Parts: sequence; structure tokens; C-alpha cells
Amino acid sequence: MYQGDNGELKYQVITFGCQMNEHDSEHIAGVLEGIGYTSADHQDDADIIVLNTCCVRETAENKVFGLLGRLGKQKKQKPGLILCLGGCMSQQEHMGSRIKERFRYVDVVFGTHNIHQLPDLIEQAKAERRQVIEVWPDSRGVVEDVPARRQQGVRAWVSITYGCNNYCTYCIVPYVRGRERSRTPESIISEVITLGREGYKDITLLGQNVNSYGKDQTGGMDFADLLSAVNDVDGVERIRFMTSHPRDFCDKLVGAVAKLPKVCEHIHLPFQAGSNNILRLMNRGYTREYYLELVDKIKSAVPDVALTTDIMVGFPGETDADFADTMDLVQRVEFDNAFTFIYNKRQGTPAARMDDQVPAEIKSARIQELIKLQSGITLRRNGADMGKVLECLVEGPSRTNKDLMGARTRTGKIVIYRGASEQTGMPLPLRITGYSLTHLNGELLPEK
Repeated sequence: MYQGDNGELKYQVITFGCQMNEHDSEHIAGVLEGIGYTSADHQDDADIIVLNTCCVRETAENKVFGLLGRLGKQKKQKPGLILCLGGCMSQQEHMGSRIKERFRYVDVVFGTHNIHQLPDLIEQAKAERRQVIEVWPDSRGVVEDVPARRQQGVRAWVSITYGCNNYCTYCIVPYVRGRERSRTPESIISEVITLGREGYKDITLLGQNVNSYGKDQTGGMDFADLLSAVNDVDGVERIRFMTSHPRDFCDKLVGAVAKLPKVCEHIHLPFQAGSNNILRLMNRGYTREYYLELVDKIKSAVPDVALTTDIMVGFPGETDADFADTMDLVQRVEFDNAFTFIYNKRQGTPAARMDDQVPAEIKSARIQELIKLQSGITLRRNGADMGKVLECLVEGPSRTNKDLMGARTRTGKIVIYRGASEQTGMPLPLRITGYSLTHLNGELLPEK
């Protein structure tokens, strides 16, 4: 395995995409630090740059290709620079050959299944002075004990499943991350125990569909059982999870969220479309009636719950009536926030071959209408917290104003307040004094 000649070799990991990719980047950083690299403060200082990519949307791919072009110029000025491309883009069919043809100066191409191989691939590229492409087409099981380099703070992510079995017709994830694999309960609990000892207090359990955890294992522990086990870990004060698939959100899981004290009252529950016709074409596996009934169950069991979601507009065949159903569902549920997207084709997915592709101008008009509706709801939901005293876990200085502190409510909302850095990691009661689309404003209660 390649070892750095001295302690000055530096790396930078550049991440595109979702929380799963962010967590994968923590593992990439951990692997690199294991062979002697340290984190670079600036891109120009790096001896190795790893791009951890996303291919869910075409815009992400275009950003990667643009960045690779700029990095090629940087490599001409610094010939010893090692460039690596990993993540979901690498798993796409023919992507390896495209990189080989267009970006010959990329040293290593690896995939989502073999992050642990990166040190050996780097060593091979350096020793043989050639481009090394090693992308496993599918998983060969869950690889445990891959080191991770997490950012200091109070929050941490823990993957509990990899891959997805749902095959929504618009989604490329099952093709680039493989079939669903669950980690063992013992490995997950061990990781959470370690995080609790290290001072991480807010843990998010990650998976493409966390609700189906354990279905591929024998032993009987499902996701609700896993939540209960994590709830018992000392040091951890808050537990979150994402992402949930509605059709696997069973009554037992609703009950676990309601009764387990550390599980936060925030559920991300993508519905994607409010029309039964579009849900069928998407292969989502539920109806709007089922989704609304599930929301009612959750709200009844967890009265203060904050619901967030993903919504796609412009799916092939979406009519004005279909879009109206989506708008109606948004109004009925009143989500605290929503991630809204315009459908775009992803080669290799069934939806890309469907007829009745919606014109760009119609998709643009619909997304603007949806954003306007949801923004009004978000403002109203945030405004409802005015005057309340909420228990907030302090995360550190605000990212937008270093003179202020940032904290997070149990419902996942950021609260900006005037405090001290020494309060990081402390649970504090904050009175809400203001609100916007992105955050709440708060103040410390006067000392008695």
C-alpha cells in the first residue's frame, strides 16, 4: 500500500449529491488519512483530489465534467497531482470509457462499492504510471470497518443500508448503488456507541430506504427494533433517519417514533407526485389516498411532528390535472419544507424512454407555482413557532454569521441566536423571536 514520503502530503475530497455521498466522502477521507495524507485547506495545496460524484441529475454530471476540465489545467501546472473520480457517476455504464477518452489525466476511477480499495488503486496508478479504472458492477457484500474522517461537531451520519430495491422508473440509484444490503445490527450499534463516546449527540441513520432495514437478513430485527436499540445508547441525545419510503412506513414504526424519547419529531417522507396516474408510472407502490392516510396516522401519534418531502414535477405524461393533484396534496399535508425538482431524463431508466415528455417551459412554470405554494406554507409553519420556547441542541457558530450561534430543534429547524462558542453541544431552551424561509431566530432565556 502506498505510504506518503512525509507528513506533508495533502488531500481534498469534493462531494456532489446527497447525504449518502457526504457520508461516503467521510469514508474516503478516512481511507486517505490511513495512508498518511492530511486534509488540505485549499485545493491548490492538495497532492490528491478525489471527486465523489452524483448522477441523479444531469446538472450534477455537467458540474463534474466542468470541474475535471479545470483540474486538468491544475495538473499541467502540478504534474504530480493525483486525480481520482468515484461515486455514482463512475457506476454508470460506459462512464469508464468516457473518462478514458475525454480525461486521460484522471489517474483513478473507482465506484460506490469499492471505496476501501482506493489506497491500492492509488498505489497501482503511481507505480505503473497509467490510468487505473476499477469499478465493481455490483456489491460483493457490506464491507465493515472502513475508516471515516468526520467533521468535528455534534452531528454524525451512520449508514444502515446500501442500495435500493424499489426501482422507481425515474431513478438511477438501484443501477449505480446496487441491490439493498443491510448492515448487521451489531456493527451499527457499535459505531453509534463509539460516536456517543466521542461526543456526537445527534445521530442520523442513513439509507436509500431505511424503513426496509433488515428485510435481507435473518434474525428478525426490523427498522423499528433498530431505532429502539440505538435509543438505548449512552451519550446520544437525538436520533434522526432518512430517507423513508411511504409504502414501508408501517404502524410499528409510527409507534416507535411516537414512544422512543430520543427519536426526533421530524420525518422526511418523499411523495414525489400527488396523482395516482403519475405514481403508477413512477412505480412508487402506493396511492395518494394511502399517503394521506399515513400522514394522518403519523400526525395523530406524533402531534408536533415536522414533515418534509421530495416533490418532482414534469414527469412524462403529467397533465394539468395530475399537477393539480400534487398541489392539492401539498396544501392538505402542509409540509414544513420540501425539496422540489424538475424531472430530467437519466439514461438507463425506464422513464427516459417514455412517451409524452413534458415540454421544458411547462415544467418551469409548474415548478415556480409549486415553490410559491410551498414557500408560503413553510413561512406559515415557521411563524407558528413564534414565542415558543424550544429545546435546541447547539451546533456551533452560524455558517452565515460567525458572530452568532446556530442550534437545531428536535424538528430539524435551525435557530440562530446570540450566544457563546462554549455552548456547542449543549441543549438549551431558546425563545423564538423571528423566522424566515430558512431558519428561526431565537434568544436565550434570562437567568433566574
